[in-house]
Order: sequence, then C-alpha cells, then structure tokens
Amino acid sequence: MSTHQELGELVIAVASNRDRAAFAQLFDHFGPRLHAYLVRLGSDGASADEILQDVMATLWTKAHLFDPTKSSIATWLYRIARNRRIDTLRRDRLDFFDPMDAPEIAAEDAGTDRKIDMQFREERIKESLTALPEEQLLLIRMAFFDDLSHSEIAEKTGLPLGTVKSRIRLAFSKLRRQLETSGVIDAGSEA
Repeated sequence: MSTHQELGELVIAVASNRDRAAFAQLFDHFGPRLHAYLVRLGSDGASADEILQDVMATLWTKAHLFDPTKSSIATWLYRIARNRRIDTLRRDRLDFFDPMDAPEIAAEDAGTDRKIDMQFREERIKESLTALPEEQLLLIRMAFFDDLSHSEIAEKTGLPLGTVKSRIRLAFSKLRRQLETSGVIDAGSEA
C-alpha cells in the first residue's frame, strides 16, 4: 500500500464514508514517517506524538479538503505537520515571553538574522516556483515533493525520459536566473 493512487483512494474512502479501516491504513503508513520527520525538525518525542495526533485528526475531519490535483497525500500531510509544529513553537514562545527580557533575548539569539534570511529565501523560492510554466512546475513537484525518479515521472506523464530531464533542467535554469535576480543566490555560485 505505497502507491500514490492507493493512498489517494484511502483518503477518498475516509472523506466520503468515514472509513475507519482506510484511516487505520493511512495512520499505519504515515504515522511513523511523520513522527520521524517531526523529530528530524527538532521536536522531542512527546511533542512529535502530540503533533502527529493533531495531523491525523485533521486528516480524519478534513479529508474532503484534500485535492490530489494540487499535491500528493504525503505532501499534504507533511505540510500540515510542518505548519502544526510552527504553530506549536509560536504558542510555546508566547507562553514563555516576558517583555522585560526582550533585550536579553535579542542579544542571546544570534541566529535571528539567519532565520530571517532563510524566511526571505523561502519566500523568493516559492515566488520563483510559481513563475514557472505549469508543465515544468508539475515535473519539479513530482521530482522533489512527491520524490519520484525521472523514470517514474516519464511513466506517469507519458513523456519521453529525455523530455522529462530536459524540462527539469530548463526549470532549474529559470529558477537559478530568478533567484540570482532577486538576490537569493550569487551569480556564478554553485548553488
């Protein structure tokens, strides 16, 4: 039970029939993966468990909102997990924030500039991706967000393997030029 189509069918079963068996299969498939992902992002085990439960509850209650034309179920769930983790971190920061400590916090957090820079880069990359032609963006999504090989993409889209590779290469060239123009990467760097 690992193909995108099979997983998509399980989500449809959850959305349309509240199918508990389908939900259990999705939980068994994605639970360990999402937990490991959250731990890799820096969550401790208990927080990862809590966020995982929230993500799976979202799947149960909002499966009807999943659109397979926009992303894979894996991409959708990982995005929910990432966003829930960010929400949790923000909430936790606000719980411990004392306005009287603000100067010390700013002085101690030397990584703030780096975080802001990373946010800027992420926003520019998203903008650059949306500027790509749809057929190139689709191939980039399949390769990097759905984690498909070039051969799998060729098979799935019906395009020749050489066409898949050249379109992905062309997309990267366009992305690179846009990112150089917006100052995200230096011209001539090996980004």
